[in-house]
Order: sequence, then C-alpha cells, then structure tokens
Amino acid sequence: MIPRSIARVFVPVLAIASLTSAVALAQDSAEDPEIITRSWYSEWDEAKYAEPFEHLDYVNPNAPKGGDVTIGMVGTFDSMNPFSTLSGTPAALSSSMYERLMSGTADEFKSALYCVLCETIEYPKSKDWVIFHLRHDVTFSDGAPMTAEDVAFTHNKMIAEATPSWRSGVSAMIKEVEALDPYTVKFTFQPDIPRNGLIDQAGATPVMQKAWFEKTGAKLDEKRYETSPGTGAYMLSNYDPGQWVEYKRNPDYWGAAHPMNVGRNNLDTIRVVYFGDTVAAFEAFKAGDITFRQENSSLQWATGYDFPALDKGWVTKETLHNGNIPPAYGFVFNLRREKFQDRNVRLALGLMYNFTWTNDTLQYGLFSQRVSMWQSPGLMAEGLPEGAELEILNGVKDDLPEAIFTEEAFVPHSSGERSLDRKNMRRAIALLAEAGYAPGDDGMMRDAEGKTLDVEVLQYSPSWDRIMKPYVENLVALGVNASYNRIDPNQYQARTQSNDFDMIYDGYANGFEEGSSFTQKYGCADKEDVFNPAGYCNPAIDKIGDEILKVKTYDEMSAMVRAADRIMRYDYFIVPAHMNDSYWVAYYDMYEHPEADKMPPLALGYLDFWWVNQEREAELRAAGALK
Repeated sequence: MIPRSIARVFVPVLAIASLTSAVALAQDSAEDPEIITRSWYSEWDEAKYAEPFEHLDYVNPNAPKGGDVTIGMVGTFDSMNPFSTLSGTPAALSSSMYERLMSGTADEFKSALYCVLCETIEYPKSKDWVIFHLRHDVTFSDGAPMTAEDVAFTHNKMIAEATPSWRSGVSAMIKEVEALDPYTVKFTFQPDIPRNGLIDQAGATPVMQKAWFEKTGAKLDEKRYETSPGTGAYMLSNYDPGQWVEYKRNPDYWGAAHPMNVGRNNLDTIRVVYFGDTVAAFEAFKAGDITFRQENSSLQWATGYDFPALDKGWVTKETLHNGNIPPAYGFVFNLRREKFQDRNVRLALGLMYNFTWTNDTLQYGLFSQRVSMWQSPGLMAEGLPEGAELEILNGVKDDLPEAIFTEEAFVPHSSGERSLDRKNMRRAIALLAEAGYAPGDDGMMRDAEGKTLDVEVLQYSPSWDRIMKPYVENLVALGVNASYNRIDPNQYQARTQSNDFDMIYDGYANGFEEGSSFTQKYGCADKEDVFNPAGYCNPAIDKIGDEILKVKTYDEMSAMVRAADRIMRYDYFIVPAHMNDSYWVAYYDMYEHPEADKMPPLALGYLDFWWVNQEREAELRAAGALK
C-alpha cells in the first residue's frame, strides 16, 4: 500500500490546474440558494438516515470479524469480468470487488442513496448536474488512492465497452463526466429529458482503476480472468476456472469504519463452489463441504432435510421473512415469435398450467400464486380503475382495448385438483378457435394453412422437470405440438441471450420504486434486451414509462405503476406461477444473524451482516462436521 504521506505528495500537483475553477464553483454554490448539498439523495426528498448515524439499524455493530463461508452454485464460469455478459460467463460475486459512489440500505421501501465513496453531493434544484465531493481516504486494493479521474474513466470506459443496452440507456441520460480536481467529479445530464432517476444513475456508478486498464489494455467487453483492483471490502483470492472461486476480505479496506459498513463485511473468506447439478450441490452441503445453503426447491425443503448432520444439531434449518416484491416470474412467452402475437393463443396455453395441483401435489403447498407484476398493496391494480390510475389510463386510451376500463384487473385462472382441468381445456380450445386453430384428424391443433402450433419449453435445471413436464403434458393433451427440452447451462444462456426460445421460466424483477429502469425492462426500444425476456412492447406502456420519469411524488409513481400493472396483466405475456415471501436457509450452526425483529425486510444478508461464532465453528470442526 502507498503510504498516506506519499499519496498526499501527488494531490497538489494534480490539483493546481483546476484549483481556481474549483474554488469559484464552491463560492457560487455557497451563494446560490438553489444548490442542494447533502450526504444522501432521494427522489422523494426523504431518507431514514438523513441525520448523522453510527451504523445501520439492522446490523450488529459489535459483530466479530473472521470465519469463512462456502456456498454452492450450479453451472460454471469462464471469466472474472462481471461487466461483459455477452462474452463469457462471469464468476459469481465478481462484481463485489467494485464499490459504487453511493449505496442504498435494506430497510427502506422508499429508497435513498447514501455517500460511500463520496462525502457529499451537490446539485441544483433543476437537477441539470450533480457534483460528487469524493472522500480523500478511499484506496484501491493495491493501496493506490482513488481519485476523480478513476470515476470519470470508469464512466467513459463503460459507455464505450459495456453492454449495448446499458450504453444506450446511460448515454441518453448522462452527457459527460469530468474530473474538476482530484477529489471532485461532475456529471452533467442531457438537456430536455426528465430529471427523475438521473442522480440515482450517477450515484450507482461503479469505480475501477484507470491506471490498471491503461497499463494492461484490458477491455470490459472481453472474457478474461485478470481483475482490476477495486475499492470494495473483498478482493479476489484464488480460483479454478469453472470449478470454484474465492474472495478474501481486504485487511486494509479503507471503509471498515464507515457508518454504512459498521457491522458488515464480517467474513474473512467467501468461497463459491460450482456443481454440475443441484443433487451434487446438496450432497456437498450434507457432507460439510458447503456450509450455507439457500434452498429454492420446495421438494428438497419438504423432504430432503433428514440427514445426520441435521439430526446431530450441526445444521440449522430456518425460515426467514422476505419483504421484497416477489419477482414477476412464470412461463414467459417469447413475443418475438409470430405464433404468440395473438393474446388468445397465450391465454389458451396459460389455461393449461394448473397452479393448484402443482402447488399441492408437487410443491407441498408451500407457495401462493402470484397475481400482480408488482405484488404489493398500493402498487398492484385491483378491481376497476379509479382516481389517479384512471386518469393515467385515460391519457393513453387510444392505445388500449376497452376491456381495460370495463373489466376488473386480470387475475390468474383457477384450476381443479386434477392435473388436467377439463373445464379449462374447453376454454382453451375455444380461445384457440378464435385465434384460427382447429383440431385436425390427428387431434393436433392446426391453423388455416394446416400448420401445427409448435411450442418448445426450454430449461437447464433437472429440478424443474417435475414442474415443467406435467404442464407440457397438458399442452399436448390440448393438441399443441409441445416439447420439453432441458439443455446444459451454457447452451441455455446462449439461447436465451440470443432470444432463441419459445417459452422459458423467467420474468422481471420489479421494485417498490420504478424509474429509468422501467423502460429498459418494458420499453419497445429495448424489446431485444436481455432484461426484457418476453420482448414485450406496448405503446401505452412506453408513454407511461416516459411519464414515470417526470413524477414528483411517490403517490404519483404508485398510480402509474398500478396503471402499468393493469395493462401488463391484461396483455398476459407471462403465465403467473408461484411466489414465496420467505427465505429458506440451512447452514452449519456457526453462523449468527441479528434478532428477527432487527432483520431488514429487503435482504437476507448472509454474506453481508451475518457473522461467525468462532467457538462454535471450532466445536463443529472438532466433531468432524466440517470438511
């Protein structure tokens, strides 16, 4: 690490050229009542931690440092570059080494961002620009100081080499980024665009080291294992390509005492081991090779936890509350395919999915069915539209069917207790008839040209076989030429990234707030984007997306989300499936977390604010529980 005394030598030399302009800027800011200076930012002008604080409410500020965790992943990786998703498969947590200028918390539904790499931000009420006054003590993992040049370089590097959708989206918001002096960086926003979401986007900028990239010539759009130094609490320790990767806590981490970090980053080592399938991963957990497991399989959760380590009290099995909006997941139609353009076809295929039977018979009744794209009171559409939501819908009425205004918000169909619901099948046959399909002599549904309705359901994980196969069997019973194709993870990633699929189990991650990301997920201009798996496009949604960027209050934003939710549910581009408001976790009984009433609603945080009881760890090792 470069000693602080040596690092200071370089600052005056770098600052001389811009010292006069920086002083003038500071004077102008002090005299201009329209300039706002804070250590936090919120679109709604409120923040839970607006006043100085010692630590976040949900952490244990006295949590001990030390210990390790090993988690399992199914799949593989062939890169340590997290910023290239189109070239190579990056290792899990490979972005964790790079901090952002500002960060949010896990206990605020109306999110705020707080300075991490900065001390304060400064912006006019017009939000035409934002200035970050950087901390002087931030260092990269190699000991070099972080400066405004690194911030500006990272932004420009990402504009040149990051994924096309990110580049186009951010370029439309940020005009330029300039280092005013070594510790002051200014983001100027594009004129004539809505101001909402711009400062959030600037604050979310990760920071990488300019000198390393200039020395190595590395690019962001390439597959590589070499990593640039980051400012984060963890850095790469070692890896075996495709097999495992390990990160270690930086003992010289600059931000350990930062109020945003107190009680966090407690583990010495985080190790991720890759497996070919979920069975192998679970066996490794049972044997003590994996020490923490977040369970996603209802079958495993209900029937698999009866092994010796659990019986001996070595392993703890726990259900914790998850307060996040459940992802809008289900069976996604690829709307880029002509056969799915007719809503009646989509509705007919959806009717053949029996959630009731699937949940009761195959998922042990552990789930409930998702109704809304935003499954949360105040954000999900209910009944007939009224009030502010109705006004918004009237504003885009020319792009909507009358049913949006006359029918209650769409809810998923109900099904009987048998896998094949005959009533729903009759409804599906009628819908396909309206779409121009009729059963041929062989019982297969055919269009006017005699072509069958071919549908491939794509998946990569064997754990989904028991859910997918009954659905596909029901589609076949309807007369659809349906098939279930499970391929390896790399093929799956390649095909889904190139939008080469009919139906997949996927969806959209929505939040308690929507802003600039709304259009990237649902906008017509981004219908080829990986963040829009269905290729969804509706002119009314485009218009609402534009208006979301102009709202002044949370209530206005909520009304727009309810309007969007109503339209999307009517458009039915996802067959709604199960949701879960709990985290299912199992771990060797050496990990501890804050009391239940202290746990934040929006994060499990086992790699963040949990800690290791090292006495208990020693006991488990002595007993032979851990490998």
